[in-house]
This record gives sequence, C-alpha cells and structure tokens, in this order.
Amino acid sequence: GQLREDVELIDGASPPFDLDAFLAGQQSPVFFGSGINNFGVQEILQSLIDWAPPPQARVAGTGGEGTRMVQPAEPGFTGFVFKIQANMDPKHRDRIAFFRICSGRYSAGMKVRHVRAGRDMKLANVLTFMANERVIMEDGVAGDIVGIHNHGQLQIGDTLTEGENLGFKGIPYFSPEMFRAARLRDPLKSKQLQKGLQELGEEGAIQVFELEGGQMLLGAVGVLQFEIVAQRLKDEYKVDAFFEAADIHTARWLTFPDDLTRRNFEREQALRLGKDIDGNPVYLASSRYNLEVTAEKWPKVTFHATREHGEVLG
Repeated sequence: GQLREDVELIDGASPPFDLDAFLAGQQSPVFFGSGINNFGVQEILQSLIDWAPPPQARVAGTGGEGTRMVQPAEPGFTGFVFKIQANMDPKHRDRIAFFRICSGRYSAGMKVRHVRAGRDMKLANVLTFMANERVIMEDGVAGDIVGIHNHGQLQIGDTLTEGENLGFKGIPYFSPEMFRAARLRDPLKSKQLQKGLQELGEEGAIQVFELEGGQMLLGAVGVLQFEIVAQRLKDEYKVDAFFEAADIHTARWLTFPDDLTRRNFEREQALRLGKDIDGNPVYLASSRYNLEVTAEKWPKVTFHATREHGEVLG
C-alpha cells in the first residue's frame, strides 16, 4: 500500500517523460535505484543508449577571430581536455587528463598536435573507465571520453588535433567570490605546498593566484572548496596548511591596449596585482567601489569577470 501511494504521488507530481523536451534540455528524467546494490543501474545505462543524442558539432576557434563548426563525422582527429584528476591511484601519484573526442578516430599510439604547446605528442596507454575499472582503449570515435596519463603537459581546455590549429571553447573560469591566504604550519614544506596548489589549480579544484613576494592566494565560489583543498593537501601531499581570510572582494583578469598602459597600471596598482595559474595578470579589488573607481580611472584597461581554461590573455 505504501508503494502504491508513493508511485501515485510521483505520477501526480511530475509530468510524463517527453523525449523531445529531454533532447531540448528542458526536462531531466529521474531514475530510482542504488549503485552500491547494483539496482537500477542497467536501466539507466539502457536509457542512455536509447535516448541520448549523438555527438554534436562543436564550435572551435581557428586562430585570430575565426571560428568553424567541427563535425563529428570529419576524418581529422580533434578533441579537448575538460577535467584533470590528480592522484587517482595514490600509490602511483598519477594524474589523468579526461579528454573528449570531437571528431575523427583514435587509434593506439597515434601522434597528435598539442595546439597550445605547439608540439607533437604520442597518445600511448589511453584509458577508458567504467566505475572503478580501467581498460586500455585501442579505438575511439567522436563522443568517447578517454583518460590520458598526464605529467603536467596537459591542462583543462587544451586541444589535440591531427595538425589543424584549433581551440575549443566553453570551459570558463568565473571570478571567485571568496579568498583565502595559504599558511603553512611547517615552514619547511613550502615546496610541497607550492606543488600541491599548482596541481590542484590545474585540476580546477581551486583557483590559485600568486602575489608579489610569492604568497599564494586561493579563490573559490564556496567555503567547501577550501575544506576539500586543505584535506587533499594533507592526504595527498603531506602538507598541513590552514587558510586565513583575505581582504579581497573580487578578482578581474586584465588586458591592456599597449605596453605603456600596462607598465603605468602595474606601477600604480602593484599592491593589488597577482597572477593566475596560467600567468595572466589579475586585479584583486578590496571592494566593489574600489573596482568601479579603478576601472573608471583606467578606461583603456579591460577588466574581465571570466576567462577560458588554459587561455593566455593578450
């Protein structure tokens, strides 16, 4: 009786599944089950097969202001890194770059062009994942997600191709809303702290800014991010750190029309400047009023509230 009543409540409280609404991004189906007990898992996997749309065309920059649509059936291999996960296997301190294939076909051992770095690299021992299982992938097509062993050469937003100069967009950094200064309990662990924050920043787990003098500043959109980073530093990098509140309201990425404007701005605002994980200049405003006054005083300088992952601003 309780089950019938619950099912009746669900039927009355939600509209029936509509495939067109789902494909338009207007409806999300809800499945009931338990991953731990393997109940309902097969149903959701089968529904993904039956309902999920095929790989879609994606916009990519071609250098300068040009763009083009990359079609999934194109023969040329392309794709982008959308996630970095460090220490998936703590015993081996490994780092995996999760990569989405957008066009063409992957084959084991193929050579690709790392567009940001401007050099070729070989894709060896590429993995595919299902739950906690890892399998070496021999073949992949558009829509597949693969894992590439990463020793620091790949970052979120990086594009790999078979030679074409492309850059996929759409993975933004947003301006943080909370800031903390990183402090060590053991000053002898400064190198471990710097390495840990560098790798966690590349993952996207936290935003890291370096101030003049080498002080590390962390930015996040919620307090939980700081707690997670502190725990991961302790567990994965053996660094016991704590974070102090910083007198910063918001951050803005900067671009300048010319070198003279940049030098003058840097000289006047030296105490309010830092650099992000990709070396981009960042203005750290103490208040909204401070930001508005500075932007009004420097109309030729552009203050950006977002930027793309891996983007080096001109």
